Amino acid sequence: MKGVRSFLVLLAVAAVLAGYLYYDSKREPGDQKKQEKVFAGVLSDKIERVTVKAAGGDKTTIEKQGTAWQMTQPVAAAADEAELSGITSNLASLEVQRVVDEQPADLKEYGLDPARIEVTFKFAGKDQKLLLGQKTPTGSDLYAKVPDKPRVFLVSSFLDSTFDKSTFALRDKTILKIDREKVDRVEIVTPDRTLKVAKQGNDWRIASPVDARADFGAVEGVIGRLNTTPMKSIAAPDAADLKEYGLDKPAATVHVTSGSAQAGLAIGKSAGEGVVYAKDLSRPIVFTIETALLDELKKPADDFRVKDLFDARAFNTTRIEIARNGQTITLEKEKGKEEWKQLTPAAKPADAKKVEALLTALTSVRATRAARRRCGRRKGRGHGTGRDPQGHRRTEVTCLSRPTASSRRPQRSRR
Repeated sequence: MKGVRSFLVLLAVAAVLAGYLYYDSKREPGDQKKQEKVFAGVLSDKIERVTVKAAGGDKTTIEKQGTAWQMTQPVAAAADEAELSGITSNLASLEVQRVVDEQPADLKEYGLDPARIEVTFKFAGKDQKLLLGQKTPTGSDLYAKVPDKPRVFLVSSFLDSTFDKSTFALRDKTILKIDREKVDRVEIVTPDRTLKVAKQGNDWRIASPVDARADFGAVEGVIGRLNTTPMKSIAAPDAADLKEYGLDKPAATVHVTSGSAQAGLAIGKSAGEGVVYAKDLSRPIVFTIETALLDELKKPADDFRVKDLFDARAFNTTRIEIARNGQTITLEKEKGKEEWKQLTPAAKPADAKKVEALLTALTSVRATRAARRRCGRRKGRGHGTGRDPQGHRRTEVTCLSRPTASSRRPQRSRR
């Protein structure tokens, strides 16, 4: 009897659960309560103009011109596309979290009289405005309203940093307009030296102060910094006296060429801890940037040279020649095999492990600095060459005598 009663209870529970699942499956998606959009029907990519009055007092107007945003007030300048994208997308998706007061008696208690932040935008030929006040006591939301309705509602507090933007924050902070992929020449001038590098195919080569292969990563690193380093502040919108900023005799000047187009940047004296004055040579404004870029540009020319002595790598080298004290040892890997054999001075099998260890050591050798004087082969103690499997590349290194004490002393680069 007890078993039958338990079965009936379970059957009843199953029936209730089945009924709930059936009812839930028949509910329309719209049955669930949706949060109200503050600006219903607004599309972010169709917003034509935005005016932001920040908490700090800045009032900035940006207008869509073609596909780009352009600042029109208080100055004419390119706008920061990322900042504008954040503002317009959040205006279009803004939702009412909760209405806190349908008929507020005093807007001051919400920080809305006057509003702490105002965002006005034009969509479909009509101006609309968002007023933002102070944060709620918990800090999770912001009090907000629109001018044509009396109610006060809440929006997420993370939007405070999205909409509270100064004029500087909304302007484009790019220091130099360059197309990184098309750059083919770079010239860096400092009081100590002039470094010139040029693109040859997919590689970079130093043209001055010496003719040598350039370190691809070092050159691309400088171009990358020029492309991504932002302004930290505007020192002068139209500087009359460059001497005030150390730009009459720059600490470094860099010219970047892309075909027939050229861009230039001059960097002056310190503007405070961690920042220096700088100027795009095509614009009148003087701005500040982090000193890291200047440090990069002032590196010795040797830092831009290839440090690897061999282009070949251990895994694809098939032949080695080592000349020492008048004797040449030739080693060659047998085609299609992992075995090495010695060809000269006597033909015999070679110890593969020792050859691989030699190759690993050779291909990992990097120069620490460039010699300032040419050394003849006759002063060498030995030299070796390596070749890749197709025989397309031959790399040679000459081992010279040990440096003397005087040659170890650092020497200045000669112009």
